Amino acid sequence: MTEPTIALKEYLYKIGVDKDADFLRLGVEILSQLLMEAEVDQQVGAKKHERSEKRSAYRNGYRKRSWETRVGEIELAISKLRKGSYYPSLLELRRPAG
Repeated sequence: MTEPTIALKEYLYKIGVDKDADFLRLGVEILSQLLMEAEVDQQVGAKKHERSEKRSAYRNGYRKRSWETRVGEIELAISKLRKGSYYPSLLELRRPAG
């Protein structure tokens, strides 16, 4: 049971994650990015770099956004689209007070 955990830690160290990193915060960050990519894939109609007749838009880079969570501040990379817009479902829309 401990082998996968050790392998994951070794992998994270190998890709440059600091040994003192907060793994819970890092896990939330990774899962958030994967969720957003899946949402964009669904909205666009194709995965990144995939050709598809169902494609309705193209990605056009990312915008950075800080997200304050219970496990700390997470830096998100939110996909921008050439046509239309995307806003992650995990974030609340900011509404003007009034």
